[in-house]
Order: sequence, then C-alpha cells, then structure tokens
Amino acid sequence: MHPLTAILTLISLTSASNLPPLQHIFENAAPLEDSTYKIPTVHESAIQARRILHLETIGTLSTIFPSTQRAENRPLDVSGTPIGLMDYFGDCEPSTGNPTILAISIATSFKNVAAGSNITLSLRWHPPYSRHRPYSAASLPRYSLVGHLEYLTPEEISSQRVAACFVKYHPDAAAWLPGNRIHESKWVRLVVEDVYWIGGFGDRAYIGWIPLDEWKSVTKEEIEECRLPGERKHGWGSWSSWLGLGADESQEEAWEL
Repeated sequence: MHPLTAILTLISLTSASNLPPLQHIFENAAPLEDSTYKIPTVHESAIQARRILHLETIGTLSTIFPSTQRAENRPLDVSGTPIGLMDYFGDCEPSTGNPTILAISIATSFKNVAAGSNITLSLRWHPPYSRHRPYSAASLPRYSLVGHLEYLTPEEISSQRVAACFVKYHPDAAAWLPGNRIHESKWVRLVVEDVYWIGGFGDRAYIGWIPLDEWKSVTKEEIEECRLPGERKHGWGSWSSWLGLGADESQEEAWEL
C-alpha cells in the first residue's frame, strides 16, 4: 500500500472510531451520557431559526404545478408535481417573523401559487467560509416555513420602507422593483403558519415542529444575542467537538467557532 494511502486510511479509521454511535447521529435521541451538550429547547431553536431568517437572504420556494395547462408550455405529466426554486427574501418584518418576498408574476413559483398551490420557504445556515474551519452541512440548522402569500398594502410598503429594506439585502433587485419595465412584480409576505426545524444531529439539536407562538415570541434582543455555529469564536465550541471528534487543544484553536 502506498504510504500516503495508508496514512489517509489510518486518519479515516481514527476519526470514525471517535464518532458517536450512528443512532445518536441520525436520530433525535437523548444525549450521550458523557456528552457535555444540552439539546436546545424549542424556544432556543426558535431563536436560532429567527436569526437564520435575519442573516440569510436566499432560500428555496417550493410549490406544486397545477393540473390545468393554461397557456404555459410545460409537460402534461408534471401536474401535481412539487418544484423547489431559489428565490430572494428579506427579514423586513422582524416584529412578525414573516419573510418579505418580491414576487415576479411570470416566475413559476408565483404562477403556481396563483393557480392554487401551497407554498413553503426552506432555509439553511451557511457559516462564514474559512479554510481552517471545515464543517458538515448535515450538522447545521435548516428548516422550512409553511404558509401563504399575502400582498402588502401601499401603506405597509411605505411605512415599513420595504423597498429600502429589501434592496439592502439584495442590491441587484433594484432592477426589478415594482414599476420596473422588465417584469411585473409585487411585494408579498409569506405569512408563517407552521415551522419545521432540523437543528443538526439529533443527539445535540432539536428536530421537530416549532409552535407558531414560539416563532412569533422571539424578541429582537434574543436574535441579536444568539450566535449560530461558525458565527464567532467561542460561540458554540469547535467543529470537531460539534461532530463528537474530541479534538485536542491544538485542534481546538484551528477549528474554533
């Protein structure tokens, strides 16, 4: 066996031997007895979710193709099929937790909604990139907001300074704000009705539904004080300990959040 191959194999076996049992990685089980982790409460998970909504700017809108063909040129056999597409959103109504979306009338997601489809917005946390801080995407928070779209009134658009807020998140969106000469667009909010949360691995994160009152009760102060994995040093320990690898002090310095 080539020396480099042997070294890589040894590293893989050593890392695998330090991982928690599989049932603790993939299930929402109780923490390991020797674990120092405390599974976040539902409210703490709601705070994390609201911070992700505040920091992230792009999610996936999922809708269902209608059974009627109308004038659109699309395959007949996709009727009733779900489709998820990237779209912009902004946390422009922090008092409610309802994301603000610039709905482009010609876009598939909004045509499906107009035809009667349900809609969800799925988000996930992307830590700041660092070559010294590798991470497992499976260990990080992600969730879906289930709800319906509601048009904003002219008074709300003005009083909440929706355009300025949204362009702060998405400067390029200034080209297709309502009234542009490219596409018809309208301001909508996703009125959140249900929240399904996956905080990470089940032995150290809450997985399940977040009640709507918990979602709405999160305060601005709680969102500002919360820190997500990778957001700042000493915020959540190290990536290696997050994954249960038990890194030594020298590794901790390289992997710290």
